Amino acid sequence: MVRDSLLKAPKERKILVVDEDADSREIILEPLRWEHYDARGVSSGTEALKLMETWVPNVIILDWMIPGMSGIQILQAVRAQHPHVSCIFISGNSSTESIIEALDSGADDYIIKPFVPLELLARIRTHFRIRDLHTQLLFANERLKELVDTDDLTGLFNMRSLYQRLEFELERGKRFGREVCVIMMDMDYFKTVNDGHDHLFGSYVLQEVGKIIKANTRNIDIPARYGGDEFLVVLMEVDHRGAMLFCERLRKAIEGRTFANGADSMNLTTSLGFAITVPGENIPARELVRRADHALYESKHAGRNQTKFYTPETDKVRELRPKPAAPRKKASGG
Repeated sequence: MVRDSLLKAPKERKILVVDEDADSREIILEPLRWEHYDARGVSSGTEALKLMETWVPNVIILDWMIPGMSGIQILQAVRAQHPHVSCIFISGNSSTESIIEALDSGADDYIIKPFVPLELLARIRTHFRIRDLHTQLLFANERLKELVDTDDLTGLFNMRSLYQRLEFELERGKRFGREVCVIMMDMDYFKTVNDGHDHLFGSYVLQEVGKIIKANTRNIDIPARYGGDEFLVVLMEVDHRGAMLFCERLRKAIEGRTFANGADSMNLTTSLGFAITVPGENIPARELVRRADHALYESKHAGRNQTKFYTPETDKVRELRPKPAAPRKKASGG
């Protein structure tokens, strides 16, 4: 995105000239055409705003006095709808008060007539450099947000961003009476991957599992790596049957996949558990995840490579079981 912006051809740079006088307008447009900019001219603010409904320029060049709608009024109207368009005044009005008013109103530059065409072109190039730097900054910020929100290995959401999104979806589901489903998924006997192969192969397997999860989720769903070889998927607007179908489709996709990388190759299975809200239910995100995790525990206890769903009995049965000597480690995948 940044590179495309920096290498953008002049013909892709759009400039609009607004000047009532046809001769003055042509004097401005001529040097712009030397540089092969996509330059267009109109005689009034009304024409300019109408054109901008379908063609938004990067730079607008305005005269100070335009009948019907002054340059300042056009500037304010443009800023309200397109805040990132650069606005340059070219005017015979050289009073200090007018220059200050224009710049304080949001203009990016003020050039006094008569102007030197080469100077005008230099100033426009400067504005495009500023635009490109702004684009780079937006791109860098977007990339930084992606790095903060996603898991480095799989490209799925991480736990931090997952809970923020889940809280939002639960609130939305409660407001509109829609179900929200949380699925916990854990690779069966993943410890054997690292024991029988190097850790690079284990990372490869997790990356491929992430791809399988992505391929089976919709844009509105939230796939995340929960930790180690454990994954979590949030499904929106899905009922119990739809959630079960999704889990089984995902389970079979992993079961039918041979993970092969170089000399290493093996087949794996996965266990899944899900919990789904009752429409209008007021439940915290962590509680819904806890329910899905208990259902996953039931899948593991029942023999692995299957899907279980949460019921109130799930909690009761687990409470009666003796607690293990050490907590289950998510990274082991046992």
